[in-house]
Amino acid sequence: MMKKYKVTVNGTAYEITLEEMDAAEAASAPATAAAPAPSAAAPAGGETVTSPMPGTILAVNISNGSAVKKGDVIMVLEAMKMENEIMAPCDGTVSSVQVTKGASVDSGALLCTIA
Repeated sequence: MMKKYKVTVNGTAYEITLEEMDAAEAASAPATAAAPAPSAAAPAGGETVTSPMPGTILAVNISNGSAVKKGDVIMVLEAMKMENEIMAPCDGTVSSVQVTKGASVDSGALLCTIA
């Protein structure tokens, strides 16, 4: 079943048509976007921390062997002229750090691994 909608974006009106799909059709539809792959393999059993967006690393507050608690600020990422704190997703010990201060990273890039 096709449905027509009118959408206004920045003052310009567009007419769009959407096709309704049932659950079986949606499950069999090919995926159009793949998740970005980490730039380096994580050690077995480690929790990886990836960049949520492209930017520049302003600070790295950890090193290999550092003990971290969930919520600790482990890095600062500058993106779109804003400083974003990258926090530890879990308690553990940093087993690898993949970036240095000043490094440019893409969205999904591996920043570090916490075991």
